[in-house]
Amino acid sequence: MTSMPAETDMQAGTREWVGLGVLVLSSLLISIDILVLALALPYLSADLGAGSVEQLWIMDIYGFMLTGFLITMGTLGDRIGRRKVLLIGAAVFGIASMAAAFSTSPGMLIAARAILGIAGATLVPSTLALISNMFQDPKQRGLAISLWMAGAMGGAAIGPVIGGVMLENFWWGSTFLIGVPVMVLLLILGPILLPEYRNIDSGRLDLTSVILSLAAILPTVYGIKELAKNGLQPVNIIEIVVGCVFGLIFIQRQRSLKEPLLDLRLFANRTLRTALGGQFFGTFLMGVIMLLFTQYLQLVDGLTPLQAALWMLPSVAAQMASFLLSPLIARRIRPAYLIGIGLAFSVTGLLILNRVDVTTGFTALVIGYALTNFGAGPLMTLTPDMIVGSAPPEKAGSAGALSQTSAEVGFALGIAVLGSIGTAVYRNQITRSMPAMVPHEAIGTASDSLVGAAEAARNLPDSLGAALLASARDAFNNGFSTVSLISAVLLIGVAVSAVALLRHVRPSGENQQEWHEQNPAVIPEMEHELSSLIRIFIQSRRNAAILAVFFGLNFVST
Repeated sequence: MTSMPAETDMQAGTREWVGLGVLVLSSLLISIDILVLALALPYLSADLGAGSVEQLWIMDIYGFMLTGFLITMGTLGDRIGRRKVLLIGAAVFGIASMAAAFSTSPGMLIAARAILGIAGATLVPSTLALISNMFQDPKQRGLAISLWMAGAMGGAAIGPVIGGVMLENFWWGSTFLIGVPVMVLLLILGPILLPEYRNIDSGRLDLTSVILSLAAILPTVYGIKELAKNGLQPVNIIEIVVGCVFGLIFIQRQRSLKEPLLDLRLFANRTLRTALGGQFFGTFLMGVIMLLFTQYLQLVDGLTPLQAALWMLPSVAAQMASFLLSPLIARRIRPAYLIGIGLAFSVTGLLILNRVDVTTGFTALVIGYALTNFGAGPLMTLTPDMIVGSAPPEKAGSAGALSQTSAEVGFALGIAVLGSIGTAVYRNQITRSMPAMVPHEAIGTASDSLVGAAEAARNLPDSLGAALLASARDAFNNGFSTVSLISAVLLIGVAVSAVALLRHVRPSGENQQEWHEQNPAVIPEMEHELSSLIRIFIQSRRNAAILAVFFGLNFVST
């Protein structure tokens, strides 16, 4: 009989924690490097003479290439070495960042951003897989992943602040150079601190599968993003359908290969596929709220980008605190219950956002968004650990790629679907409340978006412009309230599903035998109560009717 290794044999030491620090720092700087582009775009567009279409490609090409190459790079790391792929990606990322910083034309910048996306696709799955190698103890691995994600969120928080400082003191290209020193540090310390792992029994990479995966993901993501920008257009539907067709061909090929690019047997694990679904729907619902929140601060409350970034810090701090607390609490409480409790906080925050209007100020707005972010912490930190931890060690890179792909696609689809609903509410109300004296040419611009309304108002007499802007802000607020309410209702479903489907996953601090010995009565009692609650929630038509009436009245009142 094979004995299990002692817990002390699985404990990570100083070398692993220092190595994690390098990985966290890289995720921090990469997220800063990505997010400051939104601030730099007006400056670089003016300098390079980029048109509106070129500006869109400068912004979007990174995300397209990142999402498209995640599965390929995750599998490549499993086969040729995760550290090797990570270091190659870091070197390419640093070089491409310098090329972007010193670009002399829009085409050069777009090409540099595309290479940055491909290089970025090597970093996330390799990092998650290396963390699973470095931290084999579940308690330490959960904390390590939460620290890594907190680094990424920290970059999201301070990115606009740093970007504003850089743009005030240097030229726009300096924003691309922020991450270069960290990539150099990763190249120096990576071979010393990070272990190498590869599956020596893996076969050759199937290039046909790589092409099919790109043909499936890129048209789908592009079509979804265009739906969010332009509404329901036939060409966008065709793009998504084409992507889905290639996706089916890709799946069929994976089933026929002995060494597939994506091992579909991973989805046989209930924990992995449920965690993937939770992560997908979490980013689906949270991504659009983040976008609308930042727009609300700037366009409704009239804050500058730097002021808006500072008012986002409380919500980011709440989420980072939740990231750090979640793996510690998950040592004592089953992850499913912790996720359910966290999402209850998020639903509360979303309902607060649903009641915010132009008269309440942005204090309630900030509190509601902070609660929403705080509650999402367990879902966003524990599910990646479940995904990577549920996969065989030789497939950890592929599992990490699946985790990031689900998050990227969920984010894009959420903005397309829920963002379109918010836009529809805005357009419907602004059309009905448009001041009578607004010129015909300004009506179309103001009806398109709140940004368009602000532009139209600047070209009108003061009193008429103020009336138009007030109507547009009220319409945007109603769109935001509607999306918040829909997200709250859907998030209740995510919470119930997570509790029902993941309750078999035990706390990371106890194995099955130890937990039953130390808690002989607690878990059966909790399981019985939660099972009863879920069964009543699902089966009771009266409760469903009450919820429907409540949310319906809430919707009408807003």
